[in-house]
Amino acid sequence: MASYDNKTDMDKKVHLDVDSHSSSEKIENVETSTTTDAAQLHELSAIEQCAASKGAWLISFVISLGGLLFGFGRKMPIWAACIVFVVGTVLQTAAYSVAQFAVGRFVVGLGVGSAAMICPLYISELAPAKYRGRMVAFNNMSVTFGQLFASALGAGFAHVKGEGWRATVGVGALPAILLAGLLFTCPESPRQLVAHGKMDQAEKVLLRLYPGSTEQQRRAKMASVELSIQQATETMVDDSLWKTFKSIFTNMATLRAVGTACIIMGLSQFSGFNTLMYYSATLFKIVGFNNPTAVAIAVAGANFVFSALLLVVVDRFGRRNILLVTVFGMFACLTIAAVAFSYIPIDLHTLEVTSNQIGWPAYLLIAMIIIFIGFYASGIATIAWIGTEFIPMEVRAVGTMLNTATCWSTNIIVASTFLSMMKGITPSGAFGFYAGLMFIGWIFVIFCFPEVKGMPLEAVREVFQNGFGVKYANKWQKENKEFAKMNAQGPAFGH
Repeated sequence: MASYDNKTDMDKKVHLDVDSHSSSEKIENVETSTTTDAAQLHELSAIEQCAASKGAWLISFVISLGGLLFGFGRKMPIWAACIVFVVGTVLQTAAYSVAQFAVGRFVVGLGVGSAAMICPLYISELAPAKYRGRMVAFNNMSVTFGQLFASALGAGFAHVKGEGWRATVGVGALPAILLAGLLFTCPESPRQLVAHGKMDQAEKVLLRLYPGSTEQQRRAKMASVELSIQQATETMVDDSLWKTFKSIFTNMATLRAVGTACIIMGLSQFSGFNTLMYYSATLFKIVGFNNPTAVAIAVAGANFVFSALLLVVVDRFGRRNILLVTVFGMFACLTIAAVAFSYIPIDLHTLEVTSNQIGWPAYLLIAMIIIFIGFYASGIATIAWIGTEFIPMEVRAVGTMLNTATCWSTNIIVASTFLSMMKGITPSGAFGFYAGLMFIGWIFVIFCFPEVKGMPLEAVREVFQNGFGVKYANKWQKENKEFAKMNAQGPAFGH
């Protein structure tokens, strides 16, 4: 793992036999160099300037169906997640006791957790650099659509007498079944194919993703990937899972990369957003709104609309700029909400309003919650998952697992403490606490979150070599302005 800290290990020169017409022959003649050739990296990633095919977008869309499960290759774990999810759904649907339903819910959680880790990872490895943020955002938008659909479905079956709830639960298996079927049409990640020496298949996938690319561009891309894999695995051939896990904490560059992704993920949960998803009816009841179904649909609807907005802007304006605006916006909304709560008379033992005359504080609170959802869904909610692009290949699977574990562990902490905080330190105190965390998060983004839009994954690993790479990433963006511009802009769909 020391090789990741040693910059010279990444300084390679690749000589491609471009006169050969056989794309199946293995790329050879990898020689070391003592200086980094930025132009060479640019040349090796020239394929990224080609328009991505509609097939690339369709593949991303199919894999994003994994996000609907919320309401070592990469494909096999997704299939496994689908099977687990369907089994859990069947257990819940057929439940005649709380214990059986709880077991089914736990099994569904295993499927959801697996999909949450693998789907963004698969998409980030397969997606063209210019559309990587947008394609990963598909997955999160699928999550928010699933939540909206679940809320609407729940409202529809709420008035069905008898066991209508079984239909509500059972329909949840459909996305998993659909994903499992459509996955047969999706290729394996090119990086995984190169890693297993399947050059012919890797080139076919690249041709499918970049139909306008030349053979030389595809071979150069495979060479770039092979170099990255060679450097990543030369000291890890016999490493166990535990050694890989331990290496994250013993290699400072790797730790900074994985740590940044996990901190942003933790902030997305410690914003308190999921308290709105779990306790939205309770919160709105506090200020006098007694229709929990309408509240749930309103919250889920706003979440979906603004997550779709991010899809349009994430690769144009960059992750860093979006976070700087939206995290500060979340801080401001939570602060104003804390102030509004101080004017609302609430019994802290029951969390019920003690007056029928609330007035403007209630309307201000509702407005701030909706605006907060907008900032959250159009920023950190999705960018936290895009953060897997920071993680170097040699620890990407384990690092993504840590990122996903951070999501669910912090989610549990927030969900299990929110109502207690509301009673213990007052609603104003609880919202003020989350506002303080968001301000700290905003400072973290300023100093520690680098902009990597348009950068090939093979180049992203250089960012955290010295510090958190904010200045390095900005310098790269300036020096490769035209290259980054072509990777950050362009038509929504290629030819």
